[in-house]
Amino acid sequence: MTSDPSRRDAVRAAAASVLPAALADLGALVRIPSIAWPAFDQTQVGRSAEAVADLLRGLDFFESVEVTSSAIPGTDEQGQPAVLATRRARNGRPTVVLYAHHDVQPVGDESLWESPPFEPTVRGGRLYGRGAADDKAGVMTHVASLRALTDALGRDVDLGVTVFIEGEEEYGSRSFASFLADHADALRADVIVVADSGNWDERTPALTVTLRGNARFTLGVRTLEHASHSGMFGGAVPDAMLATIKLLATLWDEDGAVAVDGLTARDAATPDYTEETLRSEAGLLDGVSPIGRGTILSRIWNQPSITVTGIDFASVDAASNTLAPEVTVVVSARVAPGQDAREAYDAIERHLRAHAPFGAELTFSDIDNGDGFLVDTAGWAVGEVRRAFAEGYGVDPVDVGVGGSIPFIADLVRDFPQAQILVTGVEDPHSRAHSPNESLHLDTFRAAIASEALLLEALDARTLATEPTGAAPA
Repeated sequence: MTSDPSRRDAVRAAAASVLPAALADLGALVRIPSIAWPAFDQTQVGRSAEAVADLLRGLDFFESVEVTSSAIPGTDEQGQPAVLATRRARNGRPTVVLYAHHDVQPVGDESLWESPPFEPTVRGGRLYGRGAADDKAGVMTHVASLRALTDALGRDVDLGVTVFIEGEEEYGSRSFASFLADHADALRADVIVVADSGNWDERTPALTVTLRGNARFTLGVRTLEHASHSGMFGGAVPDAMLATIKLLATLWDEDGAVAVDGLTARDAATPDYTEETLRSEAGLLDGVSPIGRGTILSRIWNQPSITVTGIDFASVDAASNTLAPEVTVVVSARVAPGQDAREAYDAIERHLRAHAPFGAELTFSDIDNGDGFLVDTAGWAVGEVRRAFAEGYGVDPVDVGVGGSIPFIADLVRDFPQAQILVTGVEDPHSRAHSPNESLHLDTFRAAIASEALLLEALDARTLATEPTGAAPA
């Protein structure tokens, strides 16, 4: 069975009609400060989960909608509340899992926001607010596309649908593996749509086909038993900050490229992308040069990177003439697709131990590794999503890599090897996810809803005759 053009026309019209309600519902979700980190009010994460569950119940489409959580491995704790909605496939139709997450990043320095982070505000064709793009727009793309599908075709479609809305993606998906095990039957599918990535720009849709992995850890550098007067002993005694600066500097060469033996790069062509575009999208200051070698996108998609993302040391206001005994930093590495994340972490640890200056004592803790992702683009679902993108956006899609990481995709690949995994999203290069003034381009949101609704229509029109082609882990 193939899609009837009249069905697709009806779905497109329905997708346009559900947009105002989708925007209103998205605004309501953005108002909930659902930050999963323990330093924040955890009741808001539960409130957010219930709000998402109510939206899914309101579709009158699922056989079951529940708010649930799973254990965090190695602890006595439960993970944050997730939402799971299920509807079984009928008459040989496939089953699709629609994933997004309802938790958000902390807001950071609120003075940098041009409007309150949890008060959705429209300016210049964009909706501003924490989670407006990452990833409550992903949640609402799923909800709105299902509204459009059922408005156009009725609620008696044959497609199997499971919606999984996670509640702690921004805090490391700590219970994700347990959740997959606890709900394996419900999550077993032919196609998994992960709506947590981005597009080429606000007009051009993208299918993410590669993701870098991650290796994150806390590094302690210690040189003294206790603090000492910098005037009395400076020049003879290495303080921890001096050792830390010299040690961290060995991670990069003079061009800013990673200089750690054992970290690999992927050899793959990349689309044209200019330095001017990089400056515009990243906010690179005039006079500051890019780092690394090779094409710009190869540096972002296919090569490793290392960033120091946090440091514990005296603040400027509390500075004194003291030799510090210890400095603690957080190191975040992005691992090229195709390299095992643990292998990459081991290479970085070996490098740091081998280059510790003055015999400084090093400690490594809070180690978190996640593998990258490479998709098999030969699967039939890839063809369907490309067609849906072209119709929904009115522009042919492009295949992209992403420099960031979604480590749980490796768990999906491991647990559901027959599923075709499609990584999509509603962000564009100016969305500023994780940063102040996060925003969603409204026309991108419209096109994303139309595209996913058209994909669902195509899946509902397909009768499975053979085993689908699965994705391959990096």
